[in-house]
Amino acid sequence: MEQDKRLFKQAIKLIKQYDRIIIHRHTHPDGDALGSQMGLAALIRDNFKGKEVYMVGDEATRFPFVEVTFDEIPDEYYQNALAIVLDCGSSHLICDERYKTAAKTLRFDHHIYCEKIADLDVVNSTYESACGLVTMFAKASKLRLSVRSATALYMGMVTDSGRFVFDSTTARTFTLAAFLLSQPIDLNSLYYNLYAEDFSKIIERADNMHKIRFTPHNVAYIYTAREELPENGEAAVVSSGLVSLMRDIKGVYAWVNFTEGDDGVHVELRSNRYNINPIAVKYGGGGHKKASGCVVPDRETAMRLLDDLDALAQ
Repeated sequence: MEQDKRLFKQAIKLIKQYDRIIIHRHTHPDGDALGSQMGLAALIRDNFKGKEVYMVGDEATRFPFVEVTFDEIPDEYYQNALAIVLDCGSSHLICDERYKTAAKTLRFDHHIYCEKIADLDVVNSTYESACGLVTMFAKASKLRLSVRSATALYMGMVTDSGRFVFDSTTARTFTLAAFLLSQPIDLNSLYYNLYAEDFSKIIERADNMHKIRFTPHNVAYIYTAREELPENGEAAVVSSGLVSLMRDIKGVYAWVNFTEGDDGVHVELRSNRYNINPIAVKYGGGGHKKASGCVVPDRETAMRLLDDLDALAQ
């Protein structure tokens, strides 16, 4: 915690130093990437008057209910600006490479440390989410919360902890959640928007459960070919949704979803027992010990990855 506090003070100094701040996160944003980006933007606007704050990146197609507009800014805006990167452990996954041209860079991240990305890296993999780390930054720095910042940060904590089920959840998680709930967050609306599904989607999920297969050592997996994708379905979104179908199968301690897309096969690896992160890193990805991902070029490579996961389970 002392190291976190020291880094938080340096982060505050950087934020105070620059009048223009541009906030990045990883591509295909999940709830944590989106929540930390929106939450930190609101924190800066609420506590540091007169700052120009921009959020950049691809659209948040997984969360159509979230009212957010990403900024299209010219290259010259990065001159004399601070670029902040959130929830990203690998530089090639950052949503806009122009962060490299900023005067200074800052990162808040909870993934396993793989590489130095920013001038100041605030990285702590013991947090269940990047939103949790940003919330601690706000709490330790005595920043004022608004309903908007608290709601966005709470969304990321909830989604990245699996509704506080994953073993990354700690006593600190609940302390920080309580801090955010000091604001009147509309929990009914938030949870409904996050988890309510059209009946057609429920039927589609049931159909996909019939596609689950098992390796010799009981690794569960689903493989979805490009032509099997639903109309207008994005591979990254489909893959992250399908992987959860295998989470609660008795006797399964590692599972993986493969979804073919235009840019390759999207892979989501999960486990409730093993450290699967080295396998994701081997194939160009990363993440956490028990939740990681990558994109591989073809089905043949995907099956080699599956063999590696099966060997780990053995």
